[in-house]
Amino acid sequence: MNLTHQSLALPPSLYADTAVAPVPTPPLDVDKNVSVAIIGGGFAGLSTALHLAEQGTDAIVLEAQQPGWGASGNNGGQLNPGLKLDPDTIEATFGADLGRRMIAFGYNTPVFTLELIRRLGIECEARQNGTLRAAYHPSSTAGVETTAEQCIRRGMPVTVLGRDAVREATGTDRYLLAMRDARGGDVQPLSYARGLARAAMAAGAAVHGETPATSLRREGGRWRIETPRAVVRAEKVLIATNGFTDDLWPDLRRTIVPVFSSIAATEPLPDEVARKIMPTRSVLYESGHITVYYRIDASNRLLMGGRGPMQWIKDPAPVSYLMRYAERLWPGIRGARWTHGWNSRLAMTPDHYPHVHEPGAGALAYLGCNGRGVALATAMGQQLAKRLIGGEKAEIDMPITGLKPIRFHALWPVAVKSVVMTGRIRDRLGL
Repeated sequence: MNLTHQSLALPPSLYADTAVAPVPTPPLDVDKNVSVAIIGGGFAGLSTALHLAEQGTDAIVLEAQQPGWGASGNNGGQLNPGLKLDPDTIEATFGADLGRRMIAFGYNTPVFTLELIRRLGIECEARQNGTLRAAYHPSSTAGVETTAEQCIRRGMPVTVLGRDAVREATGTDRYLLAMRDARGGDVQPLSYARGLARAAMAAGAAVHGETPATSLRREGGRWRIETPRAVVRAEKVLIATNGFTDDLWPDLRRTIVPVFSSIAATEPLPDEVARKIMPTRSVLYESGHITVYYRIDASNRLLMGGRGPMQWIKDPAPVSYLMRYAERLWPGIRGARWTHGWNSRLAMTPDHYPHVHEPGAGALAYLGCNGRGVALATAMGQQLAKRLIGGEKAEIDMPITGLKPIRFHALWPVAVKSVVMTGRIRDRLGL
């Protein structure tokens, strides 16, 4: 599968139709010498540039399309606390010190993001109404209860909702129980990406769209980055291309699996219908082999997300299963018009942790948000800026690991389709 997308136009989406206007980010057309060059204009790259600039470090962002073009501007908009794995597992894997720091960092990412949005005055429909992780089959309830118990034991603002309480919170009798984390929330992600770009530039960073990095190499103790119109020379470089990682750095692309995640959205629903769907306005993601996630946005639209075709889509038809599922959850939504269907590519890692690499002198790479990129990538920007400024002496709250290319990586499109199909069957059977 071709990992590039030639069009510079935004993928058609609800977000593209409703986002705030972008700040101009013209292509780079003159050579530049900077302290830090950042390749990738998603949440991680923009947040890193912002935090570098706020500390007086000159940074430039090179984005192949435009800020927010990829998954950053086309995701479910959920600010979900935590990493993929449970707190006890994280501590057992990484030890008491780093493990505890990872847990504290990961579960605080929505709080960090919302505080950043408030501080910068970014207009992006930000809300903090909590996150629900819901189980609809007995095979999943134990996992949700285990996670909740570990969070509660650590003093987190987490509660377990029984069947009646989760029905009241969601408007459907589908779920047996749910874990609610009060720190979660949601945003309009493309508006947020554009606001983050605007804030980074206001702080002094340079952001250039339509400027792909075509080559990267050491030259005279600095990094030389070629783009179609100009050359950037930088003391340090960050690669933050996530699901659109290419062969710019050898083997980096083979450390992650790019997976499309799709969303279908309704027209604004009448108040009497919208009030019965997620009345608390929490966001929700299901506990299962194949995750379905959804929320009601600030305009009463229902956004349903999940796995779809491993190729670009432009309307809701390819993910009709999401529309049918919504009608199963809330029969009162039948007859609503589904106006948008779109997707983008996420980066998944084999161990389900985000990966930070230092593959060369003064080089840093961050990728593999595993579907939690809005809050996680934002908060990682502060961490990555700290490391870029302080070097090896600057300890961050995530492990720094070596590159581990995935065996038989070329087979990932077939493997992903197989995993999705198997996962859906297992979810239906409750296995």
